Amino acid sequence: MSSLDVNALSSAIQELERERDSRVLVLGASSMELELLPELYETCREIGPVPRLDVVLHGRGGVVNAARRIALLLRRHADHLAFIVPYHCESAATLLTLCADEIVAGELALFSPIDPLLDGVGGGSISGQDIRLFGEMAERWFRIEPEGARAESLALLCNSIFPPTLTAFYRTTQEMAQIGEELLAWQLPDAGPALRKSIVERLMSGYHSHNYALSGDDMTGLGLRVRLDAAVERRAWPISRILQATVGGGLRDTSDQPWYDTLLATRSGVRLRQRHPDGLLSPQWISAEGPA
Repeated sequence: MSSLDVNALSSAIQELERERDSRVLVLGASSMELELLPELYETCREIGPVPRLDVVLHGRGGVVNAARRIALLLRRHADHLAFIVPYHCESAATLLTLCADEIVAGELALFSPIDPLLDGVGGGSISGQDIRLFGEMAERWFRIEPEGARAESLALLCNSIFPPTLTAFYRTTQEMAQIGEELLAWQLPDAGPALRKSIVERLMSGYHSHNYALSGDDMTGLGLRVRLDAAVERRAWPISRILQATVGGGLRDTSDQPWYDTLLATRSGVRLRQRHPDGLLSPQWISAEGPA
């Protein structure tokens, strides 16, 4: 933890708290996982139930059900929940933000579609959109008649993907939609189910790439409560820079070095989860207190 300036991070958090009249939690994670819940729970208990909780979020994706459980935990500890997004907030992290009363997005905020991914053979991932649009591609590109395109598509997919796996992927897609609508009910409680469903469908299937970089304005255009606040961004950006320089395996000099994949911080201290490259040791949490 020697490269992380805990005092600087604590000071930046306190400045943001004064600006927002809130308590601030910093959550940076390479991947949203259910295993993060115990440490996050302890951190939320230390903060205590508060009228306003701001979460500075930095995430590149993760497990859908983990995003849901993190959302439920955060909602139980705050009357008003906001996510402050200076930079990365993709996939499962985008899904997580749907539970907030508001999202404060910086100019560089990167959200993304939330369609689920399936690990492909030989590496890489297949998106739900890749599978769903296969028949349309066959029809448009190869001039196969619509009925034939659907039949051929299903046969080819079943030859490439074990049918029960394909069914499980369909169920995962349905689960994503259900969770998205559940979380969005917090952000848009007065919106009807049809509107919430249409927003989630747009996030799941309205873009041509899972990696499509959505801006804060794009999210606002969907009907979400997203806004830009220059004063908040000015105080949140230094926190983001610390996260960018601390969390992620890409920061290592060599592949045999351990790395931090998660950072949790409040004004009182920091928790970092360290992973080991050989995978033989369980991830370890390291703590450091901020200034008294």
